[in-house]
Amino acid sequence: MNNKAFQDCYPDDLSHCYGCGKNNPEGHQLKSYWHGQQTIAHYTPKSYHTAIPGFVYGGLIASLIDCHGTGSAAAMAFRNAERDMDTLPAIRFVTGALNVNYLAPTPQGVELELIGSFNEVKERKIIVDIIVSANGVICAKGSVIAVKMPESMVVKQ
Repeated sequence: MNNKAFQDCYPDDLSHCYGCGKNNPEGHQLKSYWHGQQTIAHYTPKSYHTAIPGFVYGGLIASLIDCHGTGSAAAMAFRNAERDMDTLPAIRFVTGALNVNYLAPTPQGVELELIGSFNEVKERKIIVDIIVSANGVICAKGSVIAVKMPESMVVKQ
């Protein structure tokens, strides 16, 4: 297994996501990694990710949870298949459901940490629970039901 970010292992034709696509220069460029049996990502919100002055927009937090969750699901699927993430055929997941609970205001100007834990792992569905913290304070918790990407979403070149 390599130490590249999960998202950097996606093939180019599956790397355009606004939240995590390496081929989307306007996006968040979120990078997720293994952290023992959990997953981890860090992200520093930009000044324009503002809800009210000094605090991060909740939609950004939901977006980060979403992308860290689907990336974590793909990583787990590759781990279970005993394959490196940059091998073909690609295994990608999309969001079947997203639930976010905001627990504390998220301060602007600090790095956010996302920790993912696996609640359920099946071949076509993986549930990832994610905790978002800033300065050691839990700001949000989310759950992503990630489902294996259907063939109908694959763009034929």
